Amino acid sequence: MKRKEIIRRRERLARELPSAAEIVRGSLLERTIRHRQGCRKCARGEGHPVSVLTVGYAGGKTKQISLHAGQREQVERWLKNYQGLKARLEEICELNQQLLRAEE
Repeated sequence: MKRKEIIRRRERLARELPSAAEIVRGSLLERTIRHRQGCRKCARGEGHPVSVLTVGYAGGKTKQISLHAGQREQVERWLKNYQGLKARLEEICELNQQLLRAEE
């Protein structure tokens, strides 16, 4: 691939980057919380569904954040933005490597 073409592709990818302010890394999980006593819903075995953002860190550490019902959609959007940003950055890195070897 020619140098000019690599630069054009790299610039296009850079313009398509999602906002870095609205990203979060992790996984969205669904859990069911059950109270031990005094809850009819839990006594019937239904429980209460809860969304949880789980983030893994080096050394096997994990952080879990319980979300309010209204936060789920926002977290899904932020996770999607993170994945898109990460994928495009990887593509830009590959293009930069090609640029280092490209012909004038």
